[in-house]
Amino acid sequence: MNRLTEGTTRIKTQELIIEGAGCASCVGKIEIALNNINGVDSAEMNFALRTVSITGEVGADVLIKAIETIGYNARSTNDTSDDELLDEKEVADQHYYTSLMRKMWIALGLGVPLMIYSILGGPMTVETSLERGVWLFIGILCAAIMYFAGKHFYIGAWKSFVNHTANMDTLIALGTGTAWIYSMIVVFFPMALPEMARHVYFEATAMIIGLINLGLALEVKARGRTSEAIKRLIGLQVKTARVVRDQKEIDIAIDQVLLNDIVRVRPGEKIPVDGIVTQGHTSIDESMLTGEPMPVEKVENDEIVAGTLNKSGSILFKATRVGKDTALAQIINMVKRAQNSKPPIGRLADIISAYFVPVIMIISISSALIWLNFGPDPTVAFAVISATTVLIIACPCALGLATPMSVMVGVGKAAEAGVLIRNGEALQTASKITAMILDKTGTITEGAPKVTDILIADNTYTEKYILTAAASIESGSEHPLAQAIVDSAIEQDIDPENVSNFQAIAGHGVKAQFNGHQLLFGNQKLMLKNGVHLNGFVAKAQQLADEAKTPMYLAIDKKLTAIIAVSDPIKKDSVEAIKRLQASGIRVVMLTGDNGATAYAVAKKVGITEVFAEVLPEEKSNKVAELQAQGEIVGMTGDGINDAPALALANVGFAIGTGTDVAIESADITLMRGSLHGLADAIAVSKATLRNIKQNLFGAFIYNVAGVPFAAGLLYPIFGLMLNPVLAGAAMAFSSLTVVSNANRLRLFKPQEH
Repeated sequence: MNRLTEGTTRIKTQELIIEGAGCASCVGKIEIALNNINGVDSAEMNFALRTVSITGEVGADVLIKAIETIGYNARSTNDTSDDELLDEKEVADQHYYTSLMRKMWIALGLGVPLMIYSILGGPMTVETSLERGVWLFIGILCAAIMYFAGKHFYIGAWKSFVNHTANMDTLIALGTGTAWIYSMIVVFFPMALPEMARHVYFEATAMIIGLINLGLALEVKARGRTSEAIKRLIGLQVKTARVVRDQKEIDIAIDQVLLNDIVRVRPGEKIPVDGIVTQGHTSIDESMLTGEPMPVEKVENDEIVAGTLNKSGSILFKATRVGKDTALAQIINMVKRAQNSKPPIGRLADIISAYFVPVIMIISISSALIWLNFGPDPTVAFAVISATTVLIIACPCALGLATPMSVMVGVGKAAEAGVLIRNGEALQTASKITAMILDKTGTITEGAPKVTDILIADNTYTEKYILTAAASIESGSEHPLAQAIVDSAIEQDIDPENVSNFQAIAGHGVKAQFNGHQLLFGNQKLMLKNGVHLNGFVAKAQQLADEAKTPMYLAIDKKLTAIIAVSDPIKKDSVEAIKRLQASGIRVVMLTGDNGATAYAVAKKVGITEVFAEVLPEEKSNKVAELQAQGEIVGMTGDGINDAPALALANVGFAIGTGTDVAIESADITLMRGSLHGLADAIAVSKATLRNIKQNLFGAFIYNVAGVPFAAGLLYPIFGLMLNPVLAGAAMAFSSLTVVSNANRLRLFKPQEH
């Protein structure tokens, strides 16, 4: 089974779209309600996307009912394809944006003229019967605005009240409602209040509703940009495929393609499903999935992946994975899950926001009481202003957006570079890595040994004959070094021939009869055991070994004929990538089951000074534990099969592989391409994302916490200034926009430049 699909179908995962969630405190309530359901393993809400991802064997109807019970609405996305869901979300977002903008204009239509009137010196007090009539009319207009432009705030606040909770809507409803009710009391009973307290605040109610709607609208607009990575991935999926049925080529919808269908792809077309080439050859651009810019040559029996672009030849291939089983579909699913997950730092915001709204309500009431008891005249007016301003300025929208916005952009940015991050915790921990363990074979090196040198000791034989003899005697062996020799011969159009009396000598090599001659092929021990004189070639063999190559002696009729050296080449960019890791202060360690001489030779070439050689697969996790015991935050990079225990034990496991062969189950982060630059990129993106999250959280916390004392009237005793509720509404609305904009800066981040 392809490793990409392992583990992805064992646990049922559902996604619900949430309606009515207004701030970070809503997130905690929804997650708690879902996690309390029997059968739910975990529930994580993405406030930025207004979606919640649930794992566990529970029906969607049970989950939706639990959400509705606490005052929110929900609907399932399981029967909707990714592209349909995205289209639906874009339409819904556009409709929501249009609705918010309309409500904003309705509210500001009254609020702005009243604000201008006030700034120009117009009296905002009730003294005469005419003024009472005018302000009563304006108060009724304001009530209509509260209904048509702010109804969603009051409905949300009521639902929270009924469920004994509080959220952003509660603060807005209390703030604007208090200002309106106080103003109406002034209109109806002006004589019951001191002369200085006969001030109306209808403009504050209208302006706050208008500005908060504007902030939400701008947030929706900016929020859409954070989903661009998912949009691009979904855009790679094609709508139709050309299949061969009954010896005819027909175009069918992509969801009608079946396993083992033969599919035709012409130049310039995208690969519709995963498969194996059965006819033709071509070059395929896989950069959309792997980040690797160079096209990859594909011939018969090569695997191809859905979403990649066929550049040149026309090919036929057999479909091996279709629908949600394709690598692309799994990648999209993984990116979505990662974007929905929370890093530990984000959970801190959820915990704080759960207490934040009740605390703000207490502070608001306390500030009003202080003004009523100790403030100057008009005490009632000052109490209303301070209470309202505290409620409005402290709305925790920005706090709720701070983490998920950055995670969405960061995970998407990583996916564009061919890096799949499994969850938010891995994203955060990767930024703290202090030591990185690299497996040698297939990670630092290509993982495919090749013949690098043929040193001829007996000029009686040509290089072609020597390679023919070596390939012939090794053609029956499954050893990687033997396969390298056979592959090298085939590349030079040399066909291995039959040998007789074949005998494998454990720890030494092989011998056989070839064209009437006795062949010996193996190490120095084999030669000495059979009386073959090496005539000074031992030093040359040692020189090859010092270069991380494996020398093998070939003797014909017990006379040394040649030394053939095989090496697993170091990837062309491993040295530069390792330098990037070391330059960022990471301790790089190489781990391999290979012999010490080869291991140290490779390590020397790539600039690694710490090496664990001749380590058995089951011992690799012990090396991870050793570094952790030294206080290191350890990253482990390997192929995800033999290295699975070590990958699982490491603080962050990185699986290196290709688009159709990645160890998703044992690793926290998967590198779609074989380059170690993907590793450095993943860490760079992780650091940039965490830095962005901290900036957002700092901004949101400082704004909410620092703004409250000023809203309560801290400046009045010193400067005689009270913060206007309208300014508080504007600041609160634009704080969310600031967080979203800062998160979107990550879209410009280029990890290779850092």
